[in-house]
Amino acid sequence: MRPLVEQDIRNSFVNCSKGEAKRVSLPRDLDERPWDDLDFLGWRDPGAPDRSYLVTEREGGLVGVTFRFPSSRRGFLHRSMCSLCLTTHPGGGVSLMTARKTGAAGREGNSVGLYMCTDLACSLYVRGKKAPGPGSRFEESLTVEEQIARTRGNLSSFLDKLYA
Repeated sequence: MRPLVEQDIRNSFVNCSKGEAKRVSLPRDLDERPWDDLDFLGWRDPGAPDRSYLVTEREGGLVGVTFRFPSSRRGFLHRSMCSLCLTTHPGGGVSLMTARKTGAAGREGNSVGLYMCTDLACSLYVRGKKAPGPGSRFEESLTVEEQIARTRGNLSSFLDKLYA
């Protein structure tokens, strides 16, 4: 992914108003992000623990999505799998992220959801740049490049639902 600046990020949001996009709390470490290893920029809002954001490149432009997710924690012995990168996590490591749909459907309150790594580090897990913990990544016959393509495909399928 190419490095992003604040204005690019704020202009990318497709499922919130321009005013809401102006109030989004952006990450302060944009210059330090491993852009070459990211399929999307994802972050949680430190001031609103039930909100997270994702920005990705799609069809030559940027698409930003605002999410809400429950703050409840599951038991440590419970494991869940991320729908994007297929990494499993104990406890609250995977959350159901819900996003308001775009357009009239979103204004009517319709949303779509996706189980995702709560820390939004899917790109780093797939590439082996961040360790989710023992037993969290299955041994696969797919190459890393194929796993990256699958993760991007899963994200693209979710974005299709956002626009539907």
